[in-house]
Amino acid sequence: MTPRARQAIEDAEIIVGYDTYLDLIKALLPAKTTIGTGMMQEIDRCQAAVDKAMTGKQVAVISSGDPGIYGMAGLVLELVGKQPAARQPEVEVIPGISAVGAAASILGAPLMHDFAVISLSDLLTPWEVIKKRVEMAVAGDFVIAIYNPKSTRRTSQIETVREIALKHRQADTPVGIVHHATRTKEDMTLSTLDNFTKEHIDMFSLVIIGNSQTYTANGRMITPRGYHV
Repeated sequence: MTPRARQAIEDAEIIVGYDTYLDLIKALLPAKTTIGTGMMQEIDRCQAAVDKAMTGKQVAVISSGDPGIYGMAGLVLELVGKQPAARQPEVEVIPGISAVGAAASILGAPLMHDFAVISLSDLLTPWEVIKKRVEMAVAGDFVIAIYNPKSTRRTSQIETVREIALKHRQADTPVGIVHHATRTKEDMTLSTLDNFTKEHIDMFSLVIIGNSQTYTANGRMITPRGYHV
């Protein structure tokens, strides 16, 4: 969490968010009004936030990491845009520390060159579209950071990613897996493209697959940018 984001939470009268995220910041919420919902109720909670803001309340909608990266910023802006212009509340998007940035720092420096960020969740995006994006990113030799890599229901997609990547990259290409980045249960694993799906991967994991130049040294994952050292 950035100091600016923390200040926004402290200044707000009402905090809105996914129940799990509210629980993560409960120490910041004494005497605050909170509105929480579960998974797949994003529209409901963001609409509630907009409704409260339209009454003159100062509202903070929280997302994990950065609200503009697989977060609620876009949905809030869309819902505000549906209100009459004269009644639209002011919206400020406050950047945070994204999971991809946090995970990369734990692994070393895997994102020093061009990279693609892809979510494997097919709740809002068809799997065929996700698969095509993976294929294009691998063919373009991008480092690939994967959000939502595996759930109890969705287990085969990460294996498909591995199979696609092996068509273009060596089996020993480094792959890093970070669980609960910057949280109390944080841990990381360095593996290879050939073997990484044998490791524990869940919805609290972020996976980073190196490009053709990525290597590991002293327990760190490094993607050279091209400096001659």
